[in-house]
Amino acid sequence: MESQGPASIRFTLNGQRHELSRDDVESRLADVAPDAIRKHAVRVGGTWFPVIQAFEVATGVPRAKFISHTARRHLAALGYEVAGDVEPRTEPPAAGRAVTQPAVAAPARDLERPAELAGEWHTEANVQAFLVTALAADGWRILSVANTATKEHGIDVIASRDDQTVGIEVKGFPSRGYADPARANEVKRTNPSTQAGHWYSQAVLAAMRLRGKEPTWRSVIAFPDFPRYRDLHAETAGSLAAAQIEVWWVDQAGAVHRP
Repeated sequence: MESQGPASIRFTLNGQRHELSRDDVESRLADVAPDAIRKHAVRVGGTWFPVIQAFEVATGVPRAKFISHTARRHLAALGYEVAGDVEPRTEPPAAGRAVTQPAVAAPARDLERPAELAGEWHTEANVQAFLVTALAADGWRILSVANTATKEHGIDVIASRDDQTVGIEVKGFPSRGYADPARANEVKRTNPSTQAGHWYSQAVLAAMRLRGKEPTWRSVIAFPDFPRYRDLHAETAGSLAAAQIEVWWVDQAGAVHRP
């Protein structure tokens, strides 16, 4: 079931600024016949489309210039229902015919993760996707979402609601292995707990810089809910509160816990 997300979002893709609205998506897909769904799907106007096809048609950006996770994230931010690991159809549906909901191997929320890290919910990309989806469902207008896959610089998520703007620095939790398939058999030299300390420090610095640059905004850090991050927060909670920096926690189910 589609939730009513924001009317439009703005985001940066490959260095280019884009604005996409629900009206754009629905009008541009109105007369489009869905391709066969092989993995990731989005439901628009009662019809299921491959997310790659829907995002390409809606934005005009060639599919070679983005990944399915990017398409899922932005379409979910607009309030569209997304699902993954879909069984392929033997033949494409006729144009204009509504498609029944595809078979999904796991809840859509759990399938936001990239395929190469399917066992890890706590990557930065997944935490960001959970966060954006939760904000959109809670009535926030998503103004900007950084592309974590390309390590895009800047504020990870910017959203607004009720005359408030929030800038959010998003962090994942370190893995023992590498995302790069060429290094799949290697183990990182840095212990995840040690690396998490570095990432925590980087997030705090980014949040402090945002507080100075945009003093009227709420400055937030979003962490996956791990004991290591909880311990670090306990040691710095007073200083962060004095600096008016909030910490939000994202759990494995995709729920966002805010103070």
